[in-house]
Amino acid sequence: MKSTQRTWPSVLAGVVATLIYSGTAELIARSLDVASAPALLIGQALIPLMPTVLIKSAIAVFGTHDKLALVVTIVAGGAGCGAIIGWIGARRRGLALVLLIGFGLLPAVVGFSSGVGLAATLPSLGGAAAGTAVFLVLLHLATVPARTGGSPEARADTEDAGADTQHRIAARPGRRAFFGLAAGLSAVGIAAVAAGQSAATLARSAAGTVTKLVLPRPAASAPEIPTGAELDVDGLTPLVTDTADFYRIDTALFPPSIDAGTWMLRVHGMVEHEFTITMAELLDLPLQEHYVTLACVSNEVGGDLVGNAKWLGYPIRDLLARAKPHSGADMVLSGSDDGFTASTPLEVLTDDRAALLAVAMNGHALPRDHGYPARLVVPGLYGYVSATKWVTDLEVTRFADKEAYWTTRGWATHGPVLVASRIDVPRPGATVTPKSGGRVVTAGMAWAQHTGVEKVQVRIDNGDWAEAELSEELTADTWRQWRCEHTGLSTGTHTVSVRAVDQDGNLQSSERRTAIPGAATGLHERQFTVE
Repeated sequence: MKSTQRTWPSVLAGVVATLIYSGTAELIARSLDVASAPALLIGQALIPLMPTVLIKSAIAVFGTHDKLALVVTIVAGGAGCGAIIGWIGARRRGLALVLLIGFGLLPAVVGFSSGVGLAATLPSLGGAAAGTAVFLVLLHLATVPARTGGSPEARADTEDAGADTQHRIAARPGRRAFFGLAAGLSAVGIAAVAAGQSAATLARSAAGTVTKLVLPRPAASAPEIPTGAELDVDGLTPLVTDTADFYRIDTALFPPSIDAGTWMLRVHGMVEHEFTITMAELLDLPLQEHYVTLACVSNEVGGDLVGNAKWLGYPIRDLLARAKPHSGADMVLSGSDDGFTASTPLEVLTDDRAALLAVAMNGHALPRDHGYPARLVVPGLYGYVSATKWVTDLEVTRFADKEAYWTTRGWATHGPVLVASRIDVPRPGATVTPKSGGRVVTAGMAWAQHTGVEKVQVRIDNGDWAEAELSEELTADTWRQWRCEHTGLSTGTHTVSVRAVDQDGNLQSSERRTAIPGAATGLHERQFTVE
């Protein structure tokens, strides 16, 4: 019992110290550079080390909030380390201090070794100093006995009560102060972490809106959206995804900050003419607008890691034509400013599809989260082999000679988008009131980029498949909306299923499986209740 009484204040002190460390570091990073916060430095170092199955699971559970989940996990893990350090401190205070200081300086070492600069170590140094001070103060409060007031006779009576009773009486004021300070400092630390992460979010948004890029008028504009391309169904996903709602999945815990005035793209490798192109030179070229739907390979069946936008950029095939690839080349290894790479088949980048070096999205310069100042947009391929953001390098090479970020982790070298569809209406578990004539409407989206969707089929429960109404196709590179009416449904719970067929006759698989490493297939099903 006495051992427990000595240990738990030290454990709590360690937890509070690490929270103060994280909060102080976040606030310092907020005033300097939010990307230098320890949680971000550690997180960015951990991402390349994570097994694919863990990354897939995180995306499946948290979706586009996967990076926030990682930061929270790192802060919580830090608090756990603080508890262990505190436990050690109950027995060996000197060793605990060494461990606490080492814990605090670790992000600084990681950041400095990764080349972020000496200034990026300041948040960790400041946080370590604050956390260590808090640890020492709390330990002092937890162990300093209170004064025993009163007459000599009263003090003598207290002494006669025994050592354990004396300890309990004397410790109460000190413990109350300890508890109060620990609770207050914990709240301050958590609030500071939240404020720092809010600053990071605001910084990302601001970086996308204060850009100085002046976009030229496109030499070839995107087609007007025909009336029949959008179906009038409440709750159906819009044909064009708002930029703020467009999914973001990448390996950058904090997006790179790139000056468009100094940005350059290098095109090299197995080519006759290596060259670099600046942003000013890129904007002087005849840029084209195209609607293109992008999909993440980690999108679950029925998931929302897919979106359609209007992109402005220069055809990659024209860049490669200028470089003149050698006959033996079959791949382009695109490189990002943050170190990410993607391996894209050369033939895909040189055919007639709208593969772009994009500078704008939905009529505005790319937001920082989506690749400012330039990124790749390639119809028909999952993003992990094509959609490189913050792109700075195109190397023409061979699959036999080079590997990309995800292919080194066992993912397929070629990632063609699989035909897919999902249900948007009704919502999961919804209660539906039939319309006039007993009609119940189901609706959703279907995609088979660059091949195009030929038809969508829907069934209720285990009934026959019925062909759904399809919206007019905008282009073969974009998704399509579908709707279907059902009559004669009985009161109660029903299951609706959907499948799509592309223009080549490929049917959306009915078996939930991994068709290529990382890509889930299967029918999307949803239950609803008819009242």
